[in-house]
Amino acid sequence: MTDAASPSARGRVSITPMEPLSPEEIARYQRHILLPEIGGAGQQKLKAARVLVIGAGGLGAPVLQYLAAAGVGTIGIADDDRVSLSNLQRQVIHDSGTIGELKTESAAFAIARLNPHVNVIRFEERFSPDSARRHLSGFDLLIDGSDNFDTRYTAADAAEAAQIPLVTGAVGRFDGSVTVLKPYESAEDGTPNPTYRDLFPEKPPAGLIPACAETGIIGALTGVIGTLMAMEAIKLVTGTGEPLIGRLLLYDALAARFDTIRYKRRRQRPRRASS
Repeated sequence: MTDAASPSARGRVSITPMEPLSPEEIARYQRHILLPEIGGAGQQKLKAARVLVIGAGGLGAPVLQYLAAAGVGTIGIADDDRVSLSNLQRQVIHDSGTIGELKTESAAFAIARLNPHVNVIRFEERFSPDSARRHLSGFDLLIDGSDNFDTRYTAADAAEAAQIPLVTGAVGRFDGSVTVLKPYESAEDGTPNPTYRDLFPEKPPAGLIPACAETGIIGALTGVIGTLMAMEAIKLVTGTGEPLIGRLLLYDALAARFDTIRYKRRRQRPRRASS
């Protein structure tokens, strides 16, 4: 890993040694390579990158599609669910012909059709502390497209322990949010980057936030937020731009408005004495 205190490490992902691009890959990714901010070196970083995506649902679908199209070399998919008809309104990586299939299988086939240069690793299980210990060390970046707070906290803790960046997003009925977490590094002023618990100190009580199956969700919203998550991942891998570290990007679909909230590392609170 690059030294976390080094300015060159901020907003970047530690990537394994890079392989040259084939002539077919150069043609495929030409529009990326033309960008000075990406170029051939950035495309090679994408090819060498290993990204684990939690969930192949509403958020995971556009994340997986755009990472595959961008040329991320290895994509892991963690999901234990199967495709249902009600998924297709927003989970666009699946289709009517894959109803009943495992989402990891359906997504892997779609990725293979989109880009045969991408290696897909399927984990037909829910992301948990145990699965994180078994699998996360093989990846450079974690993307959380889950739909529940238990998994979000687990993902944040696992990524921090593994010292890899986390891109996490969430959606409601007509709104969504995205942020990037690298709490094992420090900001330019030397203060530690915030953790997920600095943004959300505690899980909301069970039942307080209903699932989309109960309240509904506009399908295109997951495309907006998922695509933003994919963009943050590409920035992290290539070292381009300023990732959403310490910033929560909010999107209100009904008002067509984006807002940004800054958040910082909280002071350590004294631990409560055990009863």
